Amino acid sequence: MLKPCSHGAAKYGIDPAQWRAHMCGLCLGLREGQGQLARTATNTDAIVLSVLTEAQLDAPMRRTTAGRCALRGMQRAEVAAADSPGVLLASTASLLLGSAKIRDHVEDRDGAALARRPMAMMSTRWANGARIQAGRIGLDVEPLVAAINSQTEVEQRGTASLDELTGPTQICAAEFFAHSAVLAGRPGNVDSMREAGRHFGRIAHLADAVEDLDDDLANGRFNPLTATGTALPEAYDLLRRSDTELRRAIATTDLADVPTVRWILLDPLTSLLRRLGTGVGESVAHVCKTSHEHSVQNNHPGGPIHLPPNRPSRRGGPRRPGIGESLALGLGVYCTGYACCADHRSPCTGEQKPAWWKNDPCGCADGCSSCFECCSCGGEGGCCDGCGCDGCCCGCDC
Repeated sequence: MLKPCSHGAAKYGIDPAQWRAHMCGLCLGLREGQGQLARTATNTDAIVLSVLTEAQLDAPMRRTTAGRCALRGMQRAEVAAADSPGVLLASTASLLLGSAKIRDHVEDRDGAALARRPMAMMSTRWANGARIQAGRIGLDVEPLVAAINSQTEVEQRGTASLDELTGPTQICAAEFFAHSAVLAGRPGNVDSMREAGRHFGRIAHLADAVEDLDDDLANGRFNPLTATGTALPEAYDLLRRSDTELRRAIATTDLADVPTVRWILLDPLTSLLRRLGTGVGESVAHVCKTSHEHSVQNNHPGGPIHLPPNRPSRRGGPRRPGIGESLALGLGVYCTGYACCADHRSPCTGEQKPAWWKNDPCGCADGCSSCFECCSCGGEGGCCDGCGCDGCCCGCDC
């Protein structure tokens, strides 16, 4: 979900290798804690936990020199130490979420029957690994495990609300975000980070539901939007509101103007909402990077966006791999470094992904002409007044 743009890094004066330093640190942390296979649990969204932890520390986390790796073109690199608090937090989240993902595949009876037992064993091993990692940083992970375990029961209830369905994800993300402040020794940030994490969790769950809707309908899978009768425009409006509240919470901490936080968390969320907004039928090409920050500063979250219900088929309707195929793709694509060198198929969604070396997640290799730059204005309440923003109603100061 979070795909920081390498071109945006220069705008903030950040070395783009910062993201890789945290990713490689997470990958190595998983290997050291749970073995080589655990590296397939590397969750790129969990990297934000390492970044948030470091951003709240008085000094950067320790770096170590990592050996040659195919994902870095067989180059050595300075990466976040595997035993640093942020990496341990990110690896705990990766293992816990990876365990839940595998178990979902098993419960959905995806893939060959013979693969389900070993995959269930892997899910249990990763969950136990998450407990061990959490113990090293003083995080009580049992409430999070319980929340994840409740997801199936909530889905099967048949009468659950959308907020109840996204609840387990909100709980987990909230506690992970809050613990980044604990690890950094910033007790004053804990409540705000918990609130930011709660909305991050809702965004993650709803974004996944929106993107998977066509595929879930075609394959008869559960989707929280169809289960609750939530229309796409309503789901998008909920995404916008959570995005606004997340930024409001971040603004109450000392992180709002930290370049790495803006680059790795806030800007990618703007990009996500723009992409999803286009998907549900209305172009939001005029949404600017700083629109929601400006709304927060002016205490103006903005009103709902009314979007038409029609939506084009999602990315040509890619077929999601079964559980055995996902494992094979994960091992062959990620563990060998193939993903770095060549376009490849995602083990999670079946989509074709560009090689990592291309590193152009927001599609702005043309010099950021499509990075939704807006205008230098901002009328009363933070809204655009006749500046050519076509009613973005958010405050444009980029």
